[in-house]
Amino acid sequence: MDWLQAIIIALIQGVTEFLPISSSAHLLFPSLLLGWPDQGLTFDVAVHLGSLLAVVIYLRSDLNAMVLGLWQWHQEKRLNQQATLALMLIVATLPAVFFGLVLKGWIQVNAREIWVVAVTTLVFGLLLGWADWRSRRQYQMATMSWRHTLCIGLAQALALLPGTSRSGITMTAALMLGYTREAAARFSFLMSIPVIIAASSLMALELATTKVAIVWAPMLIAFVVSFASAWLCIVLFMQVISRMGMWPFVVYRIVLGAGLCWLILPILN
Repeated sequence: MDWLQAIIIALIQGVTEFLPISSSAHLLFPSLLLGWPDQGLTFDVAVHLGSLLAVVIYLRSDLNAMVLGLWQWHQEKRLNQQATLALMLIVATLPAVFFGLVLKGWIQVNAREIWVVAVTTLVFGLLLGWADWRSRRQYQMATMSWRHTLCIGLAQALALLPGTSRSGITMTAALMLGYTREAAARFSFLMSIPVIIAASSLMALELATTKVAIVWAPMLIAFVVSFASAWLCIVLFMQVISRMGMWPFVVYRIVLGAGLCWLILPILN
């Protein structure tokens, strides 16, 4: 992989990781349009770590509060609001971990077709628009219940289907449950942290068991580009949804899904 490919793919990953538009759908385009090969495990680890650092820095106040809450719970033997939120994040992550372990092989064989990505991009994009339109938007993250946490966690498991968008489906679920756009987005970002850590750890473990030579310069570039683009997208996304809602991303997903359908027509024929 040359430097230009590393920069472009890391930029795609960073821009799409936290937006409700499906990173897997976008990562198809370099291979479909330019014939670029798969970037490999080392590159995947680098871009995921860059995205992880971006969301951790953005949410550092929330994370610090949860760590302090857990410490106070340990000291006072009394569960507090921030410790409860930290426990809720663990519960919300469990469905994705369980179904990921159970269905990983089936998904890799049956659900990584381009037409699957095109369909999920369209269907779940329209569902996001419906949820944003119908949501009561009356709950804040501080009022998150265990039942709602489990519902959003189960929704996150659907993101195992390529094209669904992890952030998109979790925000959709939160909006359907009546949370504000900002609360839905913030909780979705928090949920991404254990998921990215788990995915990066598995990839790093797999990488450690192989004898692949690592070229560090493109990996460092990928890490920096992924970090910078992911952080900027999170900041801009929160500003956009407070003014315009989710509809710019709904429209974009419809266009993207239609574009994928157009690209696969020659393959189907």
